[in-house]
Amino acid sequence: MSGDVVPGGGTGEVNGRQTGRPTLEEVAARAGVGRGTVSRVINGSPRVSERTRVAVERAVAELGYVPDQAARVLAGSRTGAVALVIPETEARLFAEPYFLDLMRGVSSELADAEKQLLLTLVRDERERQRFEQYLASQRVDGVLLASVHGDDPLPDRIGGLGLPVVMSGRRSEAEPVPYVDSDNIGAGRAAVAHLVARGRKRVATVTGPPDMYVARARLGGYRAGLAEAGLAPDEGLVAVGDFTEEGGRRAMRELLERGPDLDAVFAASDVMAAGARGVLREAGRRVPEDVALVGVDDSPVARLMDPPLTSVRQPVEEMGRTMARILLQEIAGTPDEPRRRVLPTELVVRESC
Repeated sequence: MSGDVVPGGGTGEVNGRQTGRPTLEEVAARAGVGRGTVSRVINGSPRVSERTRVAVERAVAELGYVPDQAARVLAGSRTGAVALVIPETEARLFAEPYFLDLMRGVSSELADAEKQLLLTLVRDERERQRFEQYLASQRVDGVLLASVHGDDPLPDRIGGLGLPVVMSGRRSEAEPVPYVDSDNIGAGRAAVAHLVARGRKRVATVTGPPDMYVARARLGGYRAGLAEAGLAPDEGLVAVGDFTEEGGRRAMRELLERGPDLDAVFAASDVMAAGARGVLREAGRRVPEDVALVGVDDSPVARLMDPPLTSVRQPVEEMGRTMARILLQEIAGTPDEPRRRVLPTELVVRESC
């Protein structure tokens, strides 16, 4: 707590030495709340009850705890920076159009609000811990998270630091953290309905990682689409990918081995559809004559494929803008829009089906 400026006495320590400065933990103990709750109060978060806020403020006053950053925040000043965190590798970041479109939407909204955007990749536990330390030093006003896996503790840890956080997508159906998502179940249903309307009977799917809600939701939409069309489900026609082109290739090879008579494929992303298209070509399967193909995202990948790919469009740039708008309202303590949003998707028909 070397950045604290404290009038009056206290019992805090730095490197084992008594400093005379009260610590955040002492304030929490005096108020009878957790450390994260104290952070939320001194950062002006609206997500604290009036009773708790009064208790924390009383403890702060009694102990004389006034961090520099808290004083600036309480005076209405901010860092002017927002972090966009993507827990993926550089290769995935630049190969996946989704992330670039999301950043474009986030950047445009933050620019209008005169906020600085900080892009951070968090690829392992060590980097996650380092990023949490960075956040604890109060260098950003809020955090946007993209591509979060189901077991990722980062959203909850950020909230525990008293910082507003908004996610792109969600970890589960009952996600407690604010998020902006697209209608992924509807995407799967629309894709299957279109394939069946084109006379396809053996519809396979390449899914994303099962630990990601987006993948489970699109798989759920695929299964719902089959049921609505009166087609019996066949788990042999389901192969797991990882939202990469190589993952799409591996999954397509599995599908051809298990179901050589398949006549359609719903890939849970355009990038995986591109990988599947390559394997189909190597196997001598024509698209769409032998195997119809549908992806998700309506990215440049879809438009540049041969033949151009039918894809379910999700409004990624609008998702980015909406995420940033919700976060800015959380930072200002003036929530206006719903804190959880699901945006509609739309089927874009091209020559692959």
